[in-house]
Amino acid sequence: QVQLVESGGGLVQAGGSLRLSCAASGRTFSQYVMGWFRQAQGKEREFVAAISWSASSTYYADSVKGRFTISRDNAKNTVYLQMNSLKPEDTAVYYCGAARQPWNSYLARVHNNYDYWGQGTQVTVSS
Repeated sequence: QVQLVESGGGLVQAGGSLRLSCAASGRTFSQYVMGWFRQAQGKEREFVAAISWSASSTYYADSVKGRFTISRDNAKNTVYLQMNSLKPEDTAVYYCGAARQPWNSYLARVHNNYDYWGQGTQVTVSS
């Protein structure tokens, strides 16, 4: 069992930055692919970024590539999402997920492949 708790969301002006954190419980954190997804009001949950067990591989949605960076610290059981150059269209509830599966950039983009989810953190970008 893995419990995930996101933090770091808030209100920021367009062009600003935020860093989200996702703290995980359990001893097997390093065995999970970790991903960030987001869900804007009235829209479906969409993939943002994912990172492999060892952090050697990452994958990003085209909409955030070059602006967002996913990272993880297995010693701290934490995954991060650094978000720069934020845009109003980045406004959403951001969720982190954990998937106990081998790294595969295609599978990592599909939210149904994730076993555990956090409660989400709101990110609002004003224009």
